[in-house]
Amino acid sequence: MKLSVVIPLYNERVFFPQLLGQVRAVPLEKEIIVVDDCSTDGTREYARELQAAGGWPGDQLNTLRVLFHEKNQGKGAAIRTGLREVTGDVVIVQDADLEYDPKDYPALLEPIIAGKADVVYGSRFLGAPHRTHLFWHFAANRFLTLVSNIFTNLNLSDMETCYKVFKAEYAPKIRLRSDRFGFDPEITARLAHLKCRFFEVPISYYGRDYAEGKKITWKDGFVVLHAILRYNIWDR
Repeated sequence: MKLSVVIPLYNERVFFPQLLGQVRAVPLEKEIIVVDDCSTDGTREYARELQAAGGWPGDQLNTLRVLFHEKNQGKGAAIRTGLREVTGDVVIVQDADLEYDPKDYPALLEPIIAGKADVVYGSRFLGAPHRTHLFWHFAANRFLTLVSNIFTNLNLSDMETCYKVFKAEYAPKIRLRSDRFGFDPEITARLAHLKCRFFEVPISYYGRDYAEGKKITWKDGFVVLHAILRYNIWDR
């Protein structure tokens, strides 16, 4: 089985090299697809160096492709670009910071390998170790997940998780439109409408605060809420 890891990348020069090393270290066959969304902090130049080097010649488990947006379009747009390029059997979305640990990949893949699921979400709220973090982020997440569940008829505990894993055969079947943080409720709605079998597994989580570079704000909560309504009612 070949895993396609899609990494949307924007202004993560400090964390991205370490994250990339962690992804590469997971002992699975992988294609790593990095999409730089017009970074301005040196990340783009670092990504170009990786592209020029051809990834890691001689590495039997990992191949690397780096794609570039010529203007900033948002996380959702970067993921869409990456999904068009996947050639593996299973797709996983990986943020470019260090909030999520690639060591969780085997646990995330197990329900799909066992034939129990088409889609697996890694939940930050099912008991795995995690950094005690911002209360209002937690509260907003639980509220948005609840609203999403009402429309999709799923029983997810963490709709907003980065770790969304699904069979690659679904990638061309989902018409994604969201450019920014509406991606999470949109892909959840699209996959639910396809009657995919969902599974959740606990994951570790090391959330950043704003001083450490966290980008999402309270305004994005309204974007997500609008996306839940749009992709479950008006744009199915």
